[in-house]
Amino acid sequence: MVARALTIFHHNEQGASCRPHPFPPPNDQAEDLRCITTTFQYLQTSGWYWHSISASEAREALFQQSEGTFLVRDSSHPQYMLALSVKTRCGPTSIRINYSRGSFWLDSISPSLPRLQSFPDVVSLIQHYKASGHSPRDPASDGIHPQTKPEAAKDSVVPLKLSHPLHKPEAFPSLQHVTRLTINRHAHCPDQLPLPKTLLRYLQEYPFTI
Repeated sequence: MVARALTIFHHNEQGASCRPHPFPPPNDQAEDLRCITTTFQYLQTSGWYWHSISASEAREALFQQSEGTFLVRDSSHPQYMLALSVKTRCGPTSIRINYSRGSFWLDSISPSLPRLQSFPDVVSLIQHYKASGHSPRDPASDGIHPQTKPEAAKDSVVPLKLSHPLHKPEAFPSLQHVTRLTINRHAHCPDQLPLPKTLLRYLQEYPFTI
């Protein structure tokens, strides 16, 4: 169990396609359904969505992994759908993922911070923070409660680092999916490649690099 508060440093990439919404859009149940369905389709395809494992099972899976290894699972908290579990330099911990009105963002317990950058799906969120190296600040843990002693406060900051996903053994990516990830990493506009429509459609079904 991690005994230190995890801090995520906010980072805005120039030219990023996703920005925080200054005002939340009107509530639309059809849009909520579409957004949530799309997110779970992406997660199912990713191979690193571990479904309903508990926080302790996630810690066990990540314990022997290198720093920055991560997975996404169902949150054990009834008010949240999903949680990001990650191996930090102090051990595995988890961060709740918020959802509201078509947007996902990492949970933050810092009242001094505005709502963190939001994304239309969870894979876009993870990919952004993986690419930026560091993320928001003071995320709430999901099933793990920091127990920092006062004299250790200066050492209590643990930066979030996302390096590579931990795939479920039974969901290891196929050669086709690995090829798709490689194309997405190296092609600026994969949807404009001179490929048959069926292959272009396959690329568009998972437009990510992780």
